[in-house]
Amino acid sequence: MGGTGVGVSGTGGHGTGANGTHRGGAVRRAGVPAVLLLLALALAAALVAGLALGPVRIPADRVLAIVLGRESTGPLASIVWDVRMPRVLLGAVVGAGLAVCGAVLQALVRNQLADPFLLGASSGASAGAVLVLVLGAGASFAGLSLPAAAFGGALAALVAVYALARRGGTMTTGRLILAGVAVQYVLSALTSLVVVLAAKADQVRSVMFWTLGGLGGARWNELALPAVALALGTGLLLTLARPLDLLLTGEEDARTLGLDTGRFRAAVFVLTSLVVGVLVAYSGSIGFVGLMAPHAARAVVGAGHRALLPVAALGGAVFLTLADLVARTAAAPEEIPVGVVTALIGGPFFLWMLRRSPRTEGVAG
Repeated sequence: MGGTGVGVSGTGGHGTGANGTHRGGAVRRAGVPAVLLLLALALAAALVAGLALGPVRIPADRVLAIVLGRESTGPLASIVWDVRMPRVLLGAVVGAGLAVCGAVLQALVRNQLADPFLLGASSGASAGAVLVLVLGAGASFAGLSLPAAAFGGALAALVAVYALARRGGTMTTGRLILAGVAVQYVLSALTSLVVVLAAKADQVRSVMFWTLGGLGGARWNELALPAVALALGTGLLLTLARPLDLLLTGEEDARTLGLDTGRFRAAVFVLTSLVVGVLVAYSGSIGFVGLMAPHAARAVVGAGHRALLPVAALGGAVFLTLADLVARTAAAPEEIPVGVVTALIGGPFFLWMLRRSPRTEGVAG
């Protein structure tokens, strides 16, 4: 895996180097602002669609009039501002955060099949949140018990999966996936045990929210913490773009170039766990956003993280906003958990990636 022209191992390789250079790489870098602009416009359109569509359909021009303040009273304004706006904004924030964390985790383990869901971070965060919810501690510590427990669960799950996958000094794609699946099963069993032994009837629905994912509980007063976690986490990770690029060159090359890979991985694991924990505390476990969005972004702008992270963030925001729109309109008046929608899309995508990745044998430690 030496040199800067190496692809991310375990993905079949596309000639994409750690610094984002390959055939046509200069063209891709030059087109990054245009890609960001297109994605921003797509996100704006997705947000308007999310505000307009639902059990009560509101024409797009009325939505824009309400958002711009030209129509501030009436039932439609209440639906837009009090019901749909917090939900679509939370969806955009969560989608962006999961995509960014997915891109970073793929660099940390040097495998494009990694994401917060497949590596157990989302399941760990959900398990931590369910423990707090069922044990009745969620109202303490200024309402921070859920995010704190979700962070602890996400970090513990990531550490366990990484340790299991690297056992013996070599990490393979198969071992990484098996470790993630094993940890998810253990966490799922723990969550089920807590629900069976301790949950009351009125808590079961809340527990289902955490395990299947959903944005229906979004409220204005709950947007601040996820938004701050996204902004600070993405900002810090952007400052780490160069060391993340160095990891893609290989462990030995990264050390030769001055990167303390052990400390760096530990610090970034903590940071991504914190972001995932906060997001999952408000959205439940939503899978595959962190797998698909970075993969699509990498195909457009290359592997360099300074361009990859913002493009993946916008792509993840668009995807989850549209997935939530499908979740609440496809079977109206019933609502499908958005985690089910992302799994129905992401599961086949994951299998397709696994099938087209012939070099899944080893990632040298």
